Amino acid sequence: MRERSALGRADERVVAAVRKALEEQRERSTGTLVRLRRQVGWLLEEEYGPGAVALPPASTFNRLVHAVADGQGLLGTATQRRWHASRPAPPFTPTVALRPGELVMLDSTPLDVLAVLDDGVTGRLELCIALDVATRSICAAVLRPVGTTSADAAMLLAQMVVPTAMRPGWDAALSMQRSVIPYERLIALDARLEQAAARPVIMPETVVVDQGRVYVSASFISACESLGVSVQPVPPANGPAKGNVERAFRAIADGFSQYLPGHTGSDVSQRGAAAEQDACWSLTQLQELLDEWVICGWQERRHEALRHPMMPRIAVSPNEMWAALVAVTGHVPVPLSADDYVELLPLRWQAVNDYGIRFGYRTYDHPGLNPYRRRRSPRADKNGRWEVHHNPYDPNRVWVRLPEGWLEVPWVHAAAVRRPFTAFTFDHVRRTVQRRHGREEHEAAIAQALDELLRRASQGLGSRRERTVAARAQAAAQMTDSAPATAPQQWPAPLAPGASFGLPGSFTVPLEDGDGWDTDDSLDDLEDDPDGEDYLLAALADGQDAAADHADEAEASRPTGETDRDQSAEQTLDTTGAGGMRIYDPYQEAQAW
Repeated sequence: MRERSALGRADERVVAAVRKALEEQRERSTGTLVRLRRQVGWLLEEEYGPGAVALPPASTFNRLVHAVADGQGLLGTATQRRWHASRPAPPFTPTVALRPGELVMLDSTPLDVLAVLDDGVTGRLELCIALDVATRSICAAVLRPVGTTSADAAMLLAQMVVPTAMRPGWDAALSMQRSVIPYERLIALDARLEQAAARPVIMPETVVVDQGRVYVSASFISACESLGVSVQPVPPANGPAKGNVERAFRAIADGFSQYLPGHTGSDVSQRGAAAEQDACWSLTQLQELLDEWVICGWQERRHEALRHPMMPRIAVSPNEMWAALVAVTGHVPVPLSADDYVELLPLRWQAVNDYGIRFGYRTYDHPGLNPYRRRRSPRADKNGRWEVHHNPYDPNRVWVRLPEGWLEVPWVHAAAVRRPFTAFTFDHVRRTVQRRHGREEHEAAIAQALDELLRRASQGLGSRRERTVAARAQAAAQMTDSAPATAPQQWPAPLAPGASFGLPGSFTVPLEDGDGWDTDDSLDDLEDDPDGEDYLLAALADGQDAAADHADEAEASRPTGETDRDQSAEQTLDTTGAGGMRIYDPYQEAQAW
């Protein structure tokens, strides 16, 4: 019996011309089937001559096009065609991560919510997240006005290794102590987890990024190198290469953004008529709402694609997966010092001249630079220039690495500008101020014009463009610590870094809750069903499984000599550990679990 073809009895020359026309328009804007039919006719005339090959009727042609293109990514919107074209050729190799931090995907996308900036100006925001592949945990999430910088990307790295603080007003059920995470065991290793929220603390080994200029910039790569993190860029325009984080963006849009006032939808066709009037949340408020949703709406939700290797039939949540994997891989606290935060900021290599340090049309000077003016640094590979770190959200100061340590160098005209501003605001003003005198006079005129613009915008005056620029600067300043500490953190590190050095999203320790936690707060009582999934997962949190009981019995029955040797070894480790920190022993920890 002859097999029936999906193309029927169509002329093979017409079929070949249709395929060629579809391939040629893959990168073009979306057109109609009428245009495609004319293009196919032109191709047939060029190759076989006018009238040599007849085109089928319009209805037959349309059915032929769908038979050829369906499932091949040759029809649909331009975005869909580009996405299908960027997919690698099969067979596909799945991305496998077996321990937390092994692969962490970083990406940015516009948030489908309008925020109320300063003086009632509304604007779009950009969301940057870090997603751990092994546990599907959103380890960090930062909201910024549109225009992500390398400082925002570096902030993701800092947030990942710092526990999330419980904020005033959050329900106690969001704390790590109330979650499935093995709090009692982890608090003995990391004192920073006290009063922390139920979000994992994961040190990344490799970050997977796209080819965006922010993530392949020298500043971001330098920040990763300072923490010992490898950077793995994906091929250009290849969304499927980091499909986990792309799917997380969709989940955030469906589970968080669409419920907020000021929701705009993913494109203009989905935007409501009163989206700007409905917007009521500021950038700071949206950041706190997002952090709260990540803990209760993402970390505690079970993902169908997230399965433990020993329990493949049970879908687990990111917190449950981290609780299971941390028992095998262990947890190593990474407290960030003041120097670490400085090194995460964008990097430049500058000369120290008689007038100080000059870049971005701003001059920075300090008496501490006197011994190094017109001198070359020890870095011969950088042509003798000095390492300078700056914060684009706080251009009033920079940090210079000198042989004796870091030196904070202020902008010479910082006193002339009395309101917060960003490098973007400064560049906007610089383009509007005409140069009439020398360099120093022109810089002073820019500082005066900048202060006048910020003052007019704060009073609701000026053009809409000026008010928008000033509002973005004010919104960024609200997420920035204006007076960072200069002393490094001591071990054990506090709950959240006090020395943020202007990094947006670095929160200090919140106010103490007068009520506090009750001593008997714990997970809900579960039925003693050894075969149930809740019993198995809860055992990871409270250590009440049978393996722990057997380990305790074996420890009690061990011979005296062996016990003495173990105690002596533990004392040796405690005395040789950094600052008395408990050294993690994976064998003993596995027995305890």
